[in-house]
Amino acid sequence: MKKIFLFLVVSLMAISLVLAAQGNAGTGATDTGSANAGPDTTQIGQGTGDGTQTNTELQTQNQGENTQLQNQVQTQVQSGTYMNQDGKQMQVQTGAGNEVKLQSGNVEAKTTMTMTQERDQVQNRTKLQVKLSNGLNAEVKVMPDTASETALARLKAKCEGECTIELKEVGTGNQVKAAYEIKTQKQSKVLGLFQAKMQVQAQVDAENGEIIRAKKPWWAFLATEPEA
Repeated sequence: MKKIFLFLVVSLMAISLVLAAQGNAGTGATDTGSANAGPDTTQIGQGTGDGTQTNTELQTQNQGENTQLQNQVQTQVQSGTYMNQDGKQMQVQTGAGNEVKLQSGNVEAKTTMTMTQERDQVQNRTKLQVKLSNGLNAEVKVMPDTASETALARLKAKCEGECTIELKEVGTGNQVKAAYEIKTQKQSKVLGLFQAKMQVQAQVDAENGEIIRAKKPWWAFLATEPEA
């Protein structure tokens, strides 16, 4: 009888321990779930605190980008007076075919390259670009008067008589670029005795204003050239 009683007591204690263990496990799982839910709830509440953009911020950003694109419209170049990126005035005149005349100051350059203009309507600035044979665009940052001044200083010549300024593509392959080519004549004396007209030319990079090349006739080393 005593053995049966002890067996029942031990059985009840074992069942109680099992039930207690299961209750603790359920409570632990619930706590863990709450702990995991904490950071998620905090993340949603913080919004952009961890770098995540809200819908409102994305909409504002998109609106800003769309406004910027609307302010900068690229079209085929048209005749008119514009202000370039540096605030310098320039005149554009389109002609027959693909011919365009670009003037700044009293200097005019001609080109048959395909030219486009991109106008910033807010700042009232216009960027000119020309299409290159490799499919890329080259920006025309340097104006004809600046290019002419640079070239003539290098050639020690004046733009008189048969003087031409052309915006054209120079170079080959991936080295092509847009440049002003200035051609003119200057008086010289061959061997110090004979008067002769010397054909000289120079090319100036239309994007950075640097001299690409300067050219004189082969007999230039035999001639004396007066200063411009």
